[in-house]
Amino acid sequence: MPAHGRSARPIYVEARIRAPMDVLWELTQVPEAHERWDARFTRIRYAEDVHEGDAPDHRGVVRFRYWLGLPVGPALTGTGVTTAERHRPDGSRISALRFAADGGLSPLQEGSGYWRYTPAGSPTGESVLFVTGYDYRGWRVPGGAWLDRWFVRPFVGWLTAWSFDRLRLWAEHGVPPERSLRRAAGEAAARVGGAAVAGALADAVTGGRAGALTGAGCALLVLLLSLLVPPSALTPAARRCARRPERARPARPPRLLDTLETP
Repeated sequence: MPAHGRSARPIYVEARIRAPMDVLWELTQVPEAHERWDARFTRIRYAEDVHEGDAPDHRGVVRFRYWLGLPVGPALTGTGVTTAERHRPDGSRISALRFAADGGLSPLQEGSGYWRYTPAGSPTGESVLFVTGYDYRGWRVPGGAWLDRWFVRPFVGWLTAWSFDRLRLWAEHGVPPERSLRRAAGEAAARVGGAAVAGALADAVTGGRAGALTGAGCALLVLLLSLLVPPSALTPAARRCARRPERARPARPPRLLDTLETP
């Protein structure tokens, strides 16, 4: 589904996760686990005829609802349909979905996407190449295409990659998504705090002399430099995920996606 013509690039993210395929399947396909690591949602629920803890697997099409917002107050909501193939001849697995927002406020009005799970040998044990590709239609208002191309789509792509690394930490190291979020918030606060201290020291040393680096300028410089410092090994980071497919592995939507209609 093209978002705004040829100028809009579909979102693509991949991560190599050293964990058994069945573990990764459960963490991504069971809604109660999925909503814990995926920052694009705060709640996901399958239709009433699907038991909690179940994942779609040769049951045809399953309907779901999703929410993004605080527990109390307004939220962005929508509906979707999903299906999956768990047992494929090459050992890979695929799930596909289509979704549609309930109202016009959501920057992702309707779209489709897939998850592809490919076994990837690792010297240390089982490993999976976990890939997503999806596209959507954004706001149909004046300036909506421009906002999507330069702000919404880059942010959603970054958030997807950050969430994938959060999932990797959970699957590989047993770091709960809630703990990794606290670590990320703590490191971000430390970077901002360090920049603020540097700015205050610069003002104190220069005394506001003309030609000297101002406190605000120093703070900004320190903050930008701090972004070059990699996060700790147990803090999620979007930079650890590939955002473009390799030439030998083109990003083609699976045929399974063609079996779904927009809800």
